[in-house]
Amino acid sequence: MKNEKTIKTIIILLTIIVLAVVLILNKKLITPPSQIPEFIYTLPLINALLNSASFFLLLFSFWAIKNKKIQLHKSLNITAFILSALFLISYVVAHFFLPETLFGDANHNGILEDSERQSVSSIRSVYLFILVTHILLAAITFPLVLLSFYYGLNTQIIQHKKIVRWSYPLWLYVCFTGPIVYVFLKPYYGF
Repeated sequence: MKNEKTIKTIIILLTIIVLAVVLILNKKLITPPSQIPEFIYTLPLINALLNSASFFLLLFSFWAIKNKKIQLHKSLNITAFILSALFLISYVVAHFFLPETLFGDANHNGILEDSERQSVSSIRSVYLFILVTHILLAAITFPLVLLSFYYGLNTQIIQHKKIVRWSYPLWLYVCFTGPIVYVFLKPYYGF
């Protein structure tokens, strides 16, 4: 029990640190260099691909556990976790270097003008709903996934099943909606 309390404390601290780093870099509280490395422009697509791959791995993982293929389930989840970790690193790097992309900003000036807002008005609320739920649920999912892994890797199956009832659908949703956000924003990237 003492070990579990330590792990939960570490998970909470790690969640706070990750959220703080994302916020600091996303809000440009540290000024990015004026020269942007060329590979940075590929990161939004790479992020969408990493999320998509994680989504499919999670679906296969669910199939594997339902078919009692425990080792395959574990391998698929570890792979999805690694891809999600790579996504998080890539996401933070991209948002540190790249300017914010506004849905509907057709002229790429960083301002959503009235004419641009009107041209996307019918779909903007759908985009914003997906974006907001994606971001909020990603923040909630992070510690739940870490706790799920702790229980699963330590063969605490009852606790693992209890937490996975929440973490799995949330993680799946976050991995599914990430690429959707990318598709929405792709026409408005100014690069």
